[in-house]
Amino acid sequence: MDTAHDRPWEQYYCCMITVRTDFVRRYPIATKRAVRAILKAADICTSDPERAAKHLVGRGFYPRYETALDVVKSLSYNRWRTHDPEDALRFYGLRLHEVGMIKTSPQKLIAQGTDWRFLNELKKELKA
Repeated sequence: MDTAHDRPWEQYYCCMITVRTDFVRRYPIATKRAVRAILKAADICTSDPERAAKHLVGRGFYPRYETALDVVKSLSYNRWRTHDPEDALRFYGLRLHEVGMIKTSPQKLIAQGTDWRFLNELKKELKA
C-alpha cells in the first residue's frame, strides 16, 4: 500500500502539524511563522525537487542524491493547497477510533482539538 498514491489514502494528508494550545496562545506570531516556513518548504519540494534533494543529502538525511530526489518527486507536497485538513482528520480519526487506539470520536476531536485559522490565513497569503 502506498498512501501517497493508493485510494482512499491519497485523498488525505499523510502528515499534519500539531502545536500545544498553550504555545499557540502565548506565541501566535511564532506559530504562524513556523507554519509559514513549513508550507514554503513544501512548496520548494514541489517547485524545485532537485534543490530539496540536494538539501536532504547535504544535511545527511539521505546518503544518495538519486534516492532523495526519487523520494521528493514521489510525494505530493502541494496537497496542502487543495486537500481539506478537517476531512483528513475525520478520516484518520475514524480509522483510529475503529481499532480502539483512541476513544474520542472524530467529531469531538475536530471540535475540541483543531484551529485552522493560521492555515486558512496562509493559504490566502501564499496563493502564488
